[in-house]
Amino acid sequence: MTHALLWGAVAASSLLLGTLLAVLRSWPRSWVGLVLAFGAGSLIAGISFELYESGHDQAGAGPVAVGLAIGALSYFFADRAVEGWTRKQKGEGSAGVPLALGALLDGIPEQAVLGIGLAAGGVINPAMLLAIFVSNLPEAIGSSSDMFKAGKSRNQVLVLWIAVSALCTVATIVGFMIADHAGREVQASINGFAAGALLVMLVDSMAPEAQNKAPGIAGLATALGFAATAALSLAD
Repeated sequence: MTHALLWGAVAASSLLLGTLLAVLRSWPRSWVGLVLAFGAGSLIAGISFELYESGHDQAGAGPVAVGLAIGALSYFFADRAVEGWTRKQKGEGSAGVPLALGALLDGIPEQAVLGIGLAAGGVINPAMLLAIFVSNLPEAIGSSSDMFKAGKSRNQVLVLWIAVSALCTVATIVGFMIADHAGREVQASINGFAAGALLVMLVDSMAPEAQNKAPGIAGLATALGFAATAALSLAD
């Protein structure tokens, strides 16, 4: 249990690291775009090799497809609800909240998978850990930077990301605890849920933001992010 808490905190710590980097200085627009693009590429590789492929190997395409559909719909409707609420309350756009929501909706099942793997094998999956860490960082930097520019205070942003990090860490412990009771179909569905939420967030929020902030070079950064994370995954 203790090592699940430890590794869960390590994986989620990149969310706080990204927030602190955004707090410490104002990042040039193009830099934020490049980080987002690199992270998008990392997420695409993570979806392909650590989530979908792993879930498919566990229980076949069916459970993964069901989880993917639920994850995609969950993010879609949650994102629309947050955006509508924010505009109603503040009269402005969601200002980085979609990326934070994406980090939460994919982070909880993703770190639950990490905990399940710990319970099953007794050791951490380094490729999965690094994929989570690398993909979380740009989400937090990009989201926090946008929130600051929209007028949100540092305390508001820090509290939000502390809460997201804490929930993701708890998800690792929950995954560890339910590992003995969750069948392969459930584990595959959890993988699919994370993949679905990520895919919608990537297309609707992360990739457009990256291209808007770093036009002309976002595609190259995305390819580099994919290559880096794919190498980690395939080396495992």
